[in-house]
Amino acid sequence: MILVALVTLALILAGCGGDDDETDAAATTTRPAAKTTSTRPRSTTTTTTTTMPTAVAPTTVPPAAAPTSPPRTSASAPPPPPTAAPAPPPAPAPYQPIAGYAGIVAPVDAARLPASWRSGCPVDPENLRLLTLPFVGFDGGEHTGELVVHQDSADRTVGIFRTLFDARFPIERMELVDVYGADDDRSTMANNTSAFNCRPVTGGGGWSQHSYGRAIDINPMQNPYVYRDGHVLDPNAAPFTDRNRTDPGMIKPGDVVVSAFAAIGWGWGGNFNSIKDYQHFSATGG
Repeated sequence: MILVALVTLALILAGCGGDDDETDAAATTTRPAAKTTSTRPRSTTTTTTTTMPTAVAPTTVPPAAAPTSPPRTSASAPPPPPTAAPAPPPAPAPYQPIAGYAGIVAPVDAARLPASWRSGCPVDPENLRLLTLPFVGFDGGEHTGELVVHQDSADRTVGIFRTLFDARFPIERMELVDVYGADDDRSTMANNTSAFNCRPVTGGGGWSQHSYGRAIDINPMQNPYVYRDGHVLDPNAAPFTDRNRTDPGMIKPGDVVVSAFAAIGWGWGGNFNSIKDYQHFSATGG
């Protein structure tokens, strides 16, 4: 029995050693196969065929998406032609006086002033000038009249009456006061527009500005001299003390007549306080 047991034990031990040898051989065969067929081929395929093409993908981004493309496009495109500025409106035509107006300034002597000038007057004839002036009459027609003024006011007076002519402001009559014997009352009642007359101030002493040729009376009937008590010399002029009337030939504050004289520094008698002399304009305002 003992012998049988020993033989059996020996057989068992011999069988165990064979199993170890097969395990070692199998292991040796399997390891090389794993290195050549599984690990290397996978690593090579992944690196050369899959990873590298993906790395260069940014080259497919459109140029328009790049931040520098707008400047590049602007620089390459030609600039648009400049827009022409709108043409300025045409300048207004220069002022042209009505055709046919021609005021004349000429010397005057004592022979032409037989009643209005005399020795002792404050100005001599050589310092006066005779003006020949077109004017528009109450009939709407064009007429020619005469005034005598101081030489230093001659050209400016022509300018005033040219303005009145262009504005069609009507004047009834324009004659030298010598036609009326230098009588201021007669000239006034004839509704005569006049200037030089060597005489005293109305209602007072001293020389009137008319004595120097530096005063002009226009349409005395429509623009009367109103005394302190409200009466007028000519009864026909009485209705025109109502200055709200709008008759032709009346002079109103700020109208073309007042403005034309104000432009050369002459004052209007319609602005007097104690009396009103609506016909009167003078270099001193008095």
